[in-house]
Amino acid sequence: MSFAVPQLLWLVLLAPAAAGAAAWLWRRRLRAQAAWAARGLWDRLAPGVRGRRIAAWVGLLAVGAGGAALALARPRWGSSAATVERQGVDVVYVLDTSLSMATPDVAPSRLFAAKTLVRRLVEELPGNRAALVAAEGEAMVMAPLTVDAAVVDLLLDTLQPASLPVPGSLLAPALRQALALFPEGGKKHRAVVVISDGEDQGSALEEAGRELQEAGATVFAVGVGSPQGAPIPLSAKPGDFKRDQDGRVVVSRLREDVLERLARATGGLYLRATSAATDPAAVVARIEAMEKRSLESEQVNTQEERFQWPLGLAVAGLGALLALGPFRGGWR
Repeated sequence: MSFAVPQLLWLVLLAPAAAGAAAWLWRRRLRAQAAWAARGLWDRLAPGVRGRRIAAWVGLLAVGAGGAALALARPRWGSSAATVERQGVDVVYVLDTSLSMATPDVAPSRLFAAKTLVRRLVEELPGNRAALVAAEGEAMVMAPLTVDAAVVDLLLDTLQPASLPVPGSLLAPALRQALALFPEGGKKHRAVVVISDGEDQGSALEEAGRELQEAGATVFAVGVGSPQGAPIPLSAKPGDFKRDQDGRVVVSRLREDVLERLARATGGLYLRATSAATDPAAVVARIEAMEKRSLESEQVNTQEERFQWPLGLAVAGLGALLALGPFRGGWR
């Protein structure tokens, strides 16, 4: 036997305490009544007063209090097996970690805002599996599909602008990696969330979008940055910006048209993130509305709740206590 709330077991001590207090009060009352009526006259003056009846009354009070305390602690014994099934959507987060994501037109940087949005989306989509893919000149799977949100959160901390071996800004390889992470079977309950500034330097993005569409995956694109853009810092040193071959400072701008086309092609939606506090509620609502699949199931053994037994004992004891009344009939 075990208890669901063992910290309440101390309340059982109230049963003998209540019985002791009641016995003391009865004894005090009888002493007061004996002061004006000799004990030999009690059978005639108070035929309802009996020592055994008082003792039974005190005992029933202890039973009622003890039963109520045990019921609050929720005793459990016996077990039953049940199959618990988790249902949800597989969500792959494709995060652009190219050098342009260091641009501070979204304070403190585009990548910081992007990572904040991923964390918020994972938090607001519990029960779903999440995966993380980093995108630069090549794609790298940081986390496969998992129900453990802490894994994604931990790996996000390791991502910095231009942290992958091959530099560049290519989304198509990352989208194909995301597609490969989905399990076989079914063309629903698949979502890809792309968070990028849209500066894709390749030509295979539209083809990757068609592959996602054919596989039944829906792309939700989040554009991080501003159309006006800003220089790309290479270090914390003031004025140390990326420059082209002619020595001119390179200004990185948000390319919303690229991301909008990608989302529209798969029936998804586009959201612009102007700060780390951008609300992704629209994306969350669409993913939550998607058809869910069985992600995993497990056999769970649970102990049966048995609080009804001590509760019934408490009700019976208190009911008998009310019916017994040591002074039933009163004093004549």
